[in-house]
Amino acid sequence: MKKKISLIVPCFNEEESLPFFFEEAVRVLNELPAYDSEMLFVNDGSSDKTLQVLKELSGKDERVKYLSFSRNFGKEAAMYAGFCNASGDYVAVMDADLQDPPSLLPRMLDILESGEYDSVATRRVSRKGEPPIRSFFARMFYKIINRISDADVVDGARDFRLMKRDMVDAIVKMSEYNRFSKGIFGWIGFRTYWLPYENVERVAGETKWSFWKLFKYSLEGIVNFSQMPLTLASWMGIIFTAISFIMLLFVVVRKIVFGDPVAGWASLVCIVVFLGGIQLFCLGIMGQYQAKTYLETKKRPHFIISETNEEDAVKVK
Repeated sequence: MKKKISLIVPCFNEEESLPFFFEEAVRVLNELPAYDSEMLFVNDGSSDKTLQVLKELSGKDERVKYLSFSRNFGKEAAMYAGFCNASGDYVAVMDADLQDPPSLLPRMLDILESGEYDSVATRRVSRKGEPPIRSFFARMFYKIINRISDADVVDGARDFRLMKRDMVDAIVKMSEYNRFSKGIFGWIGFRTYWLPYENVERVAGETKWSFWKLFKYSLEGIVNFSQMPLTLASWMGIIFTAISFIMLLFVVVRKIVFGDPVAGWASLVCIVVFLGGIQLFCLGIMGQYQAKTYLETKKRPHFIISETNEEDAVKVK
């Protein structure tokens, strides 16, 4: 019996790039006759003609399956929906813009078939074509999250990876609402081979990830996989309490010994404002964790599928 490969492809306003991706993916899969395959496209509430294109592609090739969300739930939800519905022995996550080259799949399969690894993950060895400031902050993020968390996130890591069934099942069982897949991949363990490759430009369309969206996503990763911000807030409270106590002693001693009155309301106001800012900052950190706990307790579904050509699809989870 043939083993099956499932390709999970999250799509958000990718009508321009989908035909190119489909053509390349079909070419590569046809070169792997020893495997059955399926292409599982997840339409993440696109506002363009992405769903229409997917329907046309499914008419051309029976291996094309599509899941269309009732609204935009985000890429993390799209990947999770793909994991919940993929039926392959090997499961890959790929972007539709061809920045994750399907041509790497045969090599990735060979590595998994050797039996030494459970997944093959890709990492960019260069950031050619990316703005310098964005590259700098990306590298800093990887350094920070690896220092303060137990999630193994390699610099330049992409979501593009090929995994065995056991690893996919482990990911599905991690049903947390606030998801950061790069951290989840590292946290669950399994033996991973890192495959380096040169950065590839988008084949069509524009990136949906602005600097601000990437910044918020990085904060999600830090809060989801580390308690260090809470520890930092606690230490800041201890340090500034000690400093305030020392300053109070200094003022009292100076008044008793030298009879020097305390003057300077402006400096006092600056100190009060500064300490108030520190308090609000620490409250903000705690608020982030409380907000995520609040969302987890609601038990809202990660995604809702409104339309699909897959009969047995998991439509809500």
